[in-house]
Amino acid sequence: MALSGYAFDGWQKQPGLNTVQEIVEKSLGRFVDDKKARLLKEKSKPLEGCAVVAGRTDKGVSAIRQVCSFYTWRKDVKPCDIEGEINSAAPGKLRVVSVSEVSRVFHPNFSAKWRRYLYIFPLNDQENEKQCCENEKEVESFSFARNCNEPSNKCVESSSSENVENLIFGNNKEFEAPNKPTCFSVCRVNQLLRHLEGKLLSYKMFARDTKASRNIGPPTECFMYHARAAEARIPCLVHEEGRKVMCVELVANRFLRKMVRVLVATSIREAAAGAEEDALLKLMEATCRRATAPPAPPDGLCLVDVGYTDFNPKNCLIP
Repeated sequence: MALSGYAFDGWQKQPGLNTVQEIVEKSLGRFVDDKKARLLKEKSKPLEGCAVVAGRTDKGVSAIRQVCSFYTWRKDVKPCDIEGEINSAAPGKLRVVSVSEVSRVFHPNFSAKWRRYLYIFPLNDQENEKQCCENEKEVESFSFARNCNEPSNKCVESSSSENVENLIFGNNKEFEAPNKPTCFSVCRVNQLLRHLEGKLLSYKMFARDTKASRNIGPPTECFMYHARAAEARIPCLVHEEGRKVMCVELVANRFLRKMVRVLVATSIREAAAGAEEDALLKLMEATCRRATAPPAPPDGLCLVDVGYTDFNPKNCLIP
C-alpha cells in the first residue's frame, strides 16, 4: 500500500483517531469468512478483518510500499476485489499497489529481511543567499513541504530559528545560544552515516517511547545494510529548478521506535558541530538518550519498501 502520512494519525488503531489500520480493517470486513463473522456478531463487535503490518508508522509518516496481510477461510476472494474495496475507502490518501495470495506462514513483519526508509530534509534554496561554504546548508531553514505542487503560501511549514535549534541541539549545554552551529555539510552527514554500514549495533540511544525492557540486550540490536545522505532536487512549482533537499536513505533489518528520525537529527547536529566521522558510533555507548538529538519531524519520513529476500546493495537509491 501507498499512503500519505499527513492524512492519517499513524497506522495503529486508536479510539477517536483517523488511522490507516482502522480504514484497512473496515474495508477487509467484506472478506471475512462466515465463522469469524458469527463470532464478531456474538461479541457485538464490528465486522472487520484483522490486518498485520510490516511496520507501524507514526502520524505524519508516509509510505510507498507498506506491506500488510490478513487471513480468511473464504475461497472466493479475488485480489482485485480487495484492491477496489480499500482504494475506495480513502481516495487520494491511501492506495493499494498490489495484492497477492501468500502462504499462511508468511508474516509481513517477522518474514521481512530488511526495511528501507527515506528522509527528505529541505535545504535553503535562495539564489542570493551567502552560503557558509560549498555544500553547506542553513539549519535554520528546517521546514517540510507536504505538497510542493501547492501554492507557496501552503507549500512550506516553516520552523523558527529557535525551534530548529531546539530540535537539533535540544538542551545540550555544550552548545549555548551564541555557539550553536547554523550550517552543516551534506557530505559530512553522509560520512557520519556510512560508519554505521555493515555493523550489528545496539541503537537503544537512538530509540524513543520504548519500554524499559527493550532498552537493553539483543532486542535493541539492528544491522544497518545501507546508510547514505545526498543532495537532490525534487519537482516543485514554486521553484523552477526544483526544491533543493537532502535525502537520507537508511536500510536495516529492523528499526526501533523513532530510530530513523533520531538518527537523521543527530547526524545533522554532529555534522554542524564538526564532530569526528565516528561520532554516531561513539554515541552508541552513551548512558542517557539526551546524548542524541530529539526526533526530526515525521513529515519528511517515508517507508519506501520492505524486502523479503536478501538485501541487494545494487538496488539502493543513493549509491
